[in-house]
Amino acid sequence: IGCGKTTLVHHLINNYHDDVIVGYLYNTPQNMAELMQWIMLTFDLPFEGLSEVAMHQQLQKYLVKNYTENIKTVLIVDEAQNLSIEALESLRMLSNINHDKHQLLQMILVGQPQLKKMLLRPELQQFNQRVSVEFFLTPLEIVDVKNYIQHRLKKAGRTKEIFTEGAYQRIAEASKGIPRVINVLCDLVLVYGYSSGQEIIDEKVVDEVIQDKERYGVFSVANDNI
Repeated sequence: IGCGKTTLVHHLINNYHDDVIVGYLYNTPQNMAELMQWIMLTFDLPFEGLSEVAMHQQLQKYLVKNYTENIKTVLIVDEAQNLSIEALESLRMLSNINHDKHQLLQMILVGQPQLKKMLLRPELQQFNQRVSVEFFLTPLEIVDVKNYIQHRLKKAGRTKEIFTEGAYQRIAEASKGIPRVINVLCDLVLVYGYSSGQEIIDEKVVDEVIQDKERYGVFSVANDNI
């Protein structure tokens, strides 16, 4: 959680080739009818007033048309851990759509660790067997946290060093290498440093932010090492 899954998805969507059409689902439909409506919507296909069978036929024609024009069709489902068993089984059924033994719809499921636990359930065995590639996005190591912060600062226009080694170390320890937490801490640390007129951010400023987050924040910041 917070390691940048959705950021990577948007990067992928913004950089795919012209011979690929991507449909992106960022919500969590819970049944076949609702799922089909959202899939039709994301591919800009008509669905109002159509039955599930009619929507399925429309989608199949669309996929065959793309295939004959050498266009790949990809469906990305974000926050997939929130899908119901029924919705996941419906996705499996859509993966059966083929032409000349070629699969017409490729799917990418993006989700939190609970997704893996779901796919290991006995009733989803057939779905699990169709997963050909999987990857678990891990938190950053300490050295990567420093590189990540420096990269963000460089993109923002900062050319000189602004954090001490001790500050990098404390941010890495407190965030446990999770980019979302790193972003929050760095934003606050820069505000604290600016308000106190400091040109260099050291571990004392980071510790002050951490203490305030633990005292007044809605979530606690870990103090143990990565």
